Amino acid sequence: MSTVKNSPTVSNKVAVKPTAPVSSKRVTRKALPKKPAAAPAKPVTRAAAPKVAATAVKPVQTAKASPKASTQVNVAKEVKVDKVKKPKLIRDSFTIPKAEYVVMEALKERAGKLARAAKKSELLRAGIKALAAMSDAHFLIALNAVPTIKTGRPSKTI
Repeated sequence: MSTVKNSPTVSNKVAVKPTAPVSSKRVTRKALPKKPAAAPAKPVTRAAAPKVAATAVKPVQTAKASPKASTQVNVAKEVKVDKVKKPKLIRDSFTIPKAEYVVMEALKERAGKLARAAKKSELLRAGIKALAAMSDAHFLIALNAVPTIKTGRPSKTI
């Protein structure tokens, strides 16, 4: 069987690299460089082949849409826009005197007796709303009634 050098056909012959000249010295296994063991290539099976999802083709509408259909779409868009977004919450910490903390705990118990359980954050938010509703004169009186404390974490006393 003869092959032409410039033919586009693929031959089944494997190219062989020329080997280095063999020396007369004897080579042991330890002297040979170690080659990493290559895993044998697995044949591709149907289970291992990548799966291609079938895509659904929607028919293209060539007729003009009726005016009633377009108003229904606009109403649906308006409903989506009117959704209320949740407010962004901010986590913060603060220092409070023990006497005022005891008052906060008493207010929590008071709310529980009135059949309305309240968390500390709810009490603080209610207090902020009450302060915001006050007039300027009453607001200054309430602020002056609260003593100023040093900011930061309290020191540990034994």
